[in-house]
Amino acid sequence: MTKSEEAKRQFLEGANCAQAVVSVFAKECDIDPELAMRMASGFGAGMGRLREVCGAVSGMFLVANLKYGYADIHNKSLKDAQYTRIQELGERFKKEAGSIVCAELLKLPVKHADSPVSEPRTASYYTRRPCADMVALAARIMDEYLAENAP
Repeated sequence: MTKSEEAKRQFLEGANCAQAVVSVFAKECDIDPELAMRMASGFGAGMGRLREVCGAVSGMFLVANLKYGYADIHNKSLKDAQYTRIQELGERFKKEAGSIVCAELLKLPVKHADSPVSEPRTASYYTRRPCADMVALAARIMDEYLAENAP
């Protein structure tokens, strides 16, 4: 099963969009899968259902941070390299999906915040939302990026 397929499966089993992406890269990031799920838990639905940056994109960015991020706050070149990487990943996603904003992907009014109470995962939920496909896309992009940038 590919990372893309596995991330989609995780989402369909109940993980939020960010968790679905981060969890399938836990091994590559040298973190425990449970820690990966907890780290991404508030990023679903565009950051806690605020409908801002898509959770799948946030998950992809979190994986990039864990793999390539910097800790030396005085090293500007590392910071700039990471921001360049994040922008590139975001552009790859946007090129295929049309946006990185949850509300736009769901065709909701921009700046639309929902109740913090998540919706039940029903058949209707999955048929009217592109989220499973967005999760698969983010995981595929991240997998390709890792392969392109292997040490």
